[in-house]
Amino acid sequence: YLYTLPSCVDDRDYAITHVIRGEDHVTNTAVQIELFAAIGGAAPQFAHHSLLIGADGEGLSKRLGSLTIEGLRESGVEASAVTSLLARLGTSEPVVPERSLAALAEGFSFADAGRAPARFDDAELRALSAKILHETPYDDVRERLTPLDVSADLWAAVRGNVATLEEAADWRAVVDGAIDPVIEDEAVTAAAADLVPDGPLTEDSWSPFVDAVKGATGAKGKKLFMPLRLALTGVARGPEMAPLFAMIGADKARARLRGERA
Repeated sequence: YLYTLPSCVDDRDYAITHVIRGEDHVTNTAVQIELFAAIGGAAPQFAHHSLLIGADGEGLSKRLGSLTIEGLRESGVEASAVTSLLARLGTSEPVVPERSLAALAEGFSFADAGRAPARFDDAELRALSAKILHETPYDDVRERLTPLDVSADLWAAVRGNVATLEEAADWRAVVDGAIDPVIEDEAVTAAAADLVPDGPLTEDSWSPFVDAVKGATGAKGKKLFMPLRLALTGVARGPEMAPLFAMIGADKARARLRGERA
């Protein structure tokens, strides 16, 4: 009485046209359709989606506090990644990154949904979120990047290497702030410091600079690029160096290549 009958009365009184719920409620549907007929109301259209299980096949526990919309938002997962995953989860259709709800709705059909439990993989969701960011133009996230003091040029340079929007601010700190450079090969970085071009740097400055360092030291491949990246950014992985080099600037680049905090 506390669920089956009152839910039908509410649905009738509020003129509910569609009820979408989990597969575990399928057994309620026939009884509720009969109740709608008994109380004098048109039955809504019912649809049931598969239940979620974890990547390990176990049921998702409500004790997993991070698996909430609030928790996902706080951890940096993009809203469009959640909707992109949910629109295809439990179907045979591939999950693809889609920032437009209208596009997701156009390609959505309950006819594609299976009844078997659908596996939810947190790693898949976060990879999807990162891929969406990699394809997101600055204007679409301008309002969120402005408080982080991330410019359009910086976003264009780093968006392909961030997993969350907030990580773009870490690269702003690398470009605009002071870091402790990592000197892996002092012979290479010391020679490079003397070869940094004078005046303002541009993206076109990077290739001639690297060629000059290669010619002066004989270093090539990883033994050339890794010492330069570590000295200039302090980390072994990241965005393309050409735009970062231009934004770091000549004076700061020389200091970092000499091992100075700058």
